[in-house]
Amino acid sequence: MTTNLTIKTSSNLETNISDNQQEHYAISEGLCQILADTHILYLKTHNFHWNVTGTNFYSLHQLFEKQYKEMATAVDNIAERIRTIGFPAPGSYSEFLKLASIPEAEGIVNAEEMILLLTKGNEAIIRNLRLVLKHTQASDDAATADLLTKRIAAHEKNVWMLRSLLQS
Repeated sequence: MTTNLTIKTSSNLETNISDNQQEHYAISEGLCQILADTHILYLKTHNFHWNVTGTNFYSLHQLFEKQYKEMATAVDNIAERIRTIGFPAPGSYSEFLKLASIPEAEGIVNAEEMILLLTKGNEAIIRNLRLVLKHTQASDDAATADLLTKRIAAHEKNVWMLRSLLQS
């Protein structure tokens, strides 16, 4: 039996886009964690872009820039999807830190450690994306599933690029 949960906004308009809005609530919780993780990884990647040094400086500087720019767009898309299904998107660093499963970058590390930390961050997001994707597929939420599938592909490509740099 499905429950018709309606979410009231500040203007008292109701969002009712599903037979089971409770399912969308659970999906929005997963999306909020993905948003937080993506924002933390975005910030970490941007930090490393600014602070990378060494013989591979230029190529890493450009790779990190490409990745953080792509994630900047992704953050917006994820937040807008949360809003589209009727829930508020987190938007402060304190909220992101509470929700995120990946840690912030602390201090300045060498280029190899940067690559390793970004690889681990992308892999963590992929694992979380897959969990939320299973839920969206079971809930027939095709639009969110499409967004998550695209995010998985983007992060998998990041992992491939980063891991290739670690091989000697």
